[in-house]
Order: sequence, then C-alpha cells, then structure tokens
Amino acid sequence: MKKSLSKNPNMLRTMVGTGMTLIILLSFAVYSNTVDSEYYEYTTTNESQSMDFKEENEGFAEWFFSTNDAITWVNFSVQNAPPGSILTVVSEGTNWSHSPSLGDSNQKYVCNEPDSDYSSIIETCEYSRTHSMSLENGSGILRGRVSLDLPIKGKGYLEASSEENAQNDAAELIDRAKMTITWKISIHENDEIISNDGIFIESEFSSHELVELKQFQLDPFQETVYSFSALVGCFFLVLVIPLMIYFSARYRENRNENLRTSAEDE
Repeated sequence: MKKSLSKNPNMLRTMVGTGMTLIILLSFAVYSNTVDSEYYEYTTTNESQSMDFKEENEGFAEWFFSTNDAITWVNFSVQNAPPGSILTVVSEGTNWSHSPSLGDSNQKYVCNEPDSDYSSIIETCEYSRTHSMSLENGSGILRGRVSLDLPIKGKGYLEASSEENAQNDAAELIDRAKMTITWKISIHENDEIISNDGIFIESEFSSHELVELKQFQLDPFQETVYSFSALVGCFFLVLVIPLMIYFSARYRENRNENLRTSAEDE
C-alpha cells in the first residue's frame, strides 16, 4: 500500500475525487428528499366538550350520554360519593382504553397497542367496553382513550404520494374515528346502585375535526449543511489512514534518498 501510494500519486487523487463526488451526490439526495417530502402534517380542532348527563333511573346514581364525534380523550369526575363506592363506565358502541396512570406524567405506560401485552415489563392500558375504579375518599377521576389513531394534541403526520391523497387519508382517518357511543355511568356500593343524592358528576371529552393539511418540510439549507458535514466527517475518517500512509511513505522515501545522496557525496 505504501509503495503503491508513493509511486502512484494519481491513486490519492482518485480516492479524494471519488470521495468528494460521493459527498456531493449524497448531499443532493438529502436536499431533494427534504424539499420534495412525501410526508404531510395535518391539524385538527382538538376541542374539549362537556357531557350533559341524563338520569337513567330517577333518584339513582345512573346516568347516560351519547356522542357521535371522533374522540381521543374522555374523563369522568365524581365528587361526594360514599367512600369506597365503585364508579363504573360502560361504552355501548366501541371498546376503549383505560389505565390508572393515564394523565400522570410521572408514570410510564403503553396504551396505543391494545393487542400487545407488555404487562410484565411496563403498565398497559386495559382495552374493554367497561372500566371501573374505586372512589377511596368518595371522589376520583377515571380517564380513558377512545381513538388511538388520532393525534392527542391535534397535530399528526401521514405519508402519501400527493397532497390530494393526503387530504383524503386525513379525512378518512377522522371519519373512521367517528362513531355513535352511548356512555353509561353508575356508582355501586355492595353490588347495588346507590342514591344520587349529593353526588356531583361531570365528564369531558376531546373531539377532532380536520382543520388544515400541508406538506411537511424542513429547512433544506440547514439539513443540507448538517448532512454535508456528517458526510465530510465520515469520508475524512475513511481517507485519513490512507493519507497518513501516503505521507509517511513519501517522508521515508525522501529520507532514504537524502541518506543515499549523503553517502555518495562522502
């Protein structure tokens, strides 16, 4: 290798030229993909609405309410119930997910894969039509997720071949999440429904409608600079060893030539 490089400097020029060509081609590829992205960003309303409960049986802690929106979050809050009573929420129309850790930023849990079981590793949400919780002090909040496909914060991303297809996909995603659900809420004690006297209950849900859609884009100049810098660094690591060998071979050859010249002069 040393001998080849020292006697054939064109090899070094070829290596450097090839490296720079690859850098330019890869940088152009990154730039093109950044400008002409196949990903689209869509925004939804993400509005919070209240449920106007109706009594199912007058005087008893049983209520119901129907929704026909695309829902992500739903919260049921109870106050002034007997301590130790059980709050039960049933959704007639679809399954939904619940975990006691929902809404707690300090807890780790998985809710977006209802068919998977990671319970031995991390807390998972229960995916069912019926969920319950104990009202230890007569109050509590039961939180749940309905649609696991819609963006919780009202902003999501999807991949499509054109803006028209992306618009259709986003609209279809929201339409698919829209369903008629009748929520039935009850409070039990000793397996019997208690009186609703003095009990305060309320519920909120987050609904979504498509607002806008636009092509997802990054700053092409900034991304090109980052990519170019990364590629230059990679090729520098690849070329630095051959360059060191080349210059060491040249240095050794020049030193030997100087020694021979000195010996001949003597």
